[in-house]
Amino acid sequence: MQIPRLHPDTIEEVKLRADIVDVVSEYVVLRKRGKDFVGLCPFHDEKSPSFTVSQTKQMYYCFGCQAGGNAIKFVMELGKRSFADVVLDLARRYQVPVQTLLPEQRQELQRQLSLREQLYEVLAMSAQFYQHALRQSQGQKAIQYLQSNRQLKEETIQQFGLGYAPAGWETLHRYLVEDKRLPAQILEKAGLIKPRKEGGGYYDVFRDRLMIPIRDVQGRVIAFGARTLTDEQPKYLNSPETELFSKSKTLFAFDQAKAGISQQDQAVVVEGYFDAIALHAAGINNAVASLGTALSLEQVRLILRYTESKQLVLNFDADKAGTNAAERAIGEIAELAYKGEVQLKILNLPDGKDADEYLYSHTPEDYGELLKNAPLWLHWQIQQIIQDRDLRQATDFQQVTQQLVKLLKNIANSDTRNYYVSYCAEILSLGETRLIPLRVENLLTQIAPPGATYTKPVSAKKAWGGSKSHSPLPTERSLLEHAEALLLRIYLHCPEQRQAISDELEERDLQFSLSHHRFLWQQILEISSGDGETKNFSFPPDLISRLQDQFLEFGSEMGLISHLFHVNEKNQKEILRTPQVVQAAIACMDLVMLEKRYRHFLALWQQTDPEAEPERYQSYYQAFYTEKIKLQKIDRQRLFSITELL
Repeated sequence: MQIPRLHPDTIEEVKLRADIVDVVSEYVVLRKRGKDFVGLCPFHDEKSPSFTVSQTKQMYYCFGCQAGGNAIKFVMELGKRSFADVVLDLARRYQVPVQTLLPEQRQELQRQLSLREQLYEVLAMSAQFYQHALRQSQGQKAIQYLQSNRQLKEETIQQFGLGYAPAGWETLHRYLVEDKRLPAQILEKAGLIKPRKEGGGYYDVFRDRLMIPIRDVQGRVIAFGARTLTDEQPKYLNSPETELFSKSKTLFAFDQAKAGISQQDQAVVVEGYFDAIALHAAGINNAVASLGTALSLEQVRLILRYTESKQLVLNFDADKAGTNAAERAIGEIAELAYKGEVQLKILNLPDGKDADEYLYSHTPEDYGELLKNAPLWLHWQIQQIIQDRDLRQATDFQQVTQQLVKLLKNIANSDTRNYYVSYCAEILSLGETRLIPLRVENLLTQIAPPGATYTKPVSAKKAWGGSKSHSPLPTERSLLEHAEALLLRIYLHCPEQRQAISDELEERDLQFSLSHHRFLWQQILEISSGDGETKNFSFPPDLISRLQDQFLEFGSEMGLISHLFHVNEKNQKEILRTPQVVQAAIACMDLVMLEKRYRHFLALWQQTDPEAEPERYQSYYQAFYTEKIKLQKIDRQRLFSITELL
């Protein structure tokens, strides 16, 4: 369900009614100490309690890891859930009427919430029905399959809530509709029954199948996977897409695996239900299954919330089918891997086995060793390219080189690309060390963008001499980060400086370059000014509090800027000389912007042929020359460097 923007009144009412001690006590054992409560922090491992909860302030804070916030943020951080999702859950719990920003959405939202609650109920009852049927005489075939064919213990069968759908056409329908008096329409919306084409009535979707509940992040049943116990096709039958279940947004066993993923800082993705179940049974509790589809961005982002190193291992068979499955499963996340935003690894098990089969004849330690040595996806791709190729043969050498160049062109991160250029050059050199530099140069030439190899005449190269080079500054990013952060911290904690900062930014036409700083500034503009113009700022006294409340809805951005809302001893020293710091920070931002423009126009000038395009050549020259003069001017104007303040 797409949750619309919630009305501020609803959010405020939830904050008022949701007692933080009540909320936190569900997850942490709290003990009274003075006027506050203390316990072991749920966000990091500790033996002595440093986690405090203040009932008067309705806030929590950990002196060990500095985690802090209100009841909404606590549930968001602990469960890795969205702001709106947590507010809705707390609203239901504390019986707060839900309002949206658009009145016409309210009735539809209430209808959807009511429908979802009914779907959760009917699916939970169905799961219990299937589990009960597994223990009856008609379920003996299914229980024997689990114990003999899959070698699963009773505790694993119960852990995953495995069950059996009886062979009758209307068994579940009779139980839920006739006995329990549930509406048939709700069962149909849950994907459990279908209307008959002739004669009226309904029939069960799942019949004579082993039932595998699919759960959401919170462990609620949202769908089923069903395996045939006969030769019936398809072998596996999944629930259709419903209000609760979207195959591209769901991972099987994620509710069981999220703690393991967080603890081991790694997620293992397998193909089938029983691969994931077998791994959990063997103590490998960070495994999930992809439900047979290519991994979507939603699924990957769900996983990456729980791993700091962003490490994802795809475990598929080592045969041709397994290789194809791996390539298919990667799907949309290839771009993330090329950018270096996810550490994607590929684990191919030997002898064409899947994880379930492998664990029949190997120990969990054997699997763990293979997992430890799994190659990065780019390494794996390179091995696929050179597999069964003889690089001493001209045709194979040429084809492999072309495929490697195509691969290298996709790598967006320059450091990663340079590493793999050297790696591929070593492969193509066939052990001849003296050939490596030649192979590197050849690969770099082929992956360079069009026009980058154009050589400027010597006279043109020397047309702009100058003793000072303006190559990219090695510390430019860190300087800019510090400068922008300092300026924003001063703005937040020194109200008397806000007008001066606003005026300076407007006068120099400066923007924050880093996205998280730019995002914070946009929120400040929205809160501080009704019309968004800096010259009409109202400068609310509760700016920090209002920003913190607003950023609860934007978890990823909040993680990058939350430190700006607090001032420690080091920060206090940094802003003691406030006017000088503001001047230096503004100058640093200005300088970096000028540097970028200077290098941009210089590159365009160097890539332009003066004989073919004389007007454009002269225009670019004039542009970068103008930026050069500005750079020299601002260098002279700066009274001291930003680095002196850090």
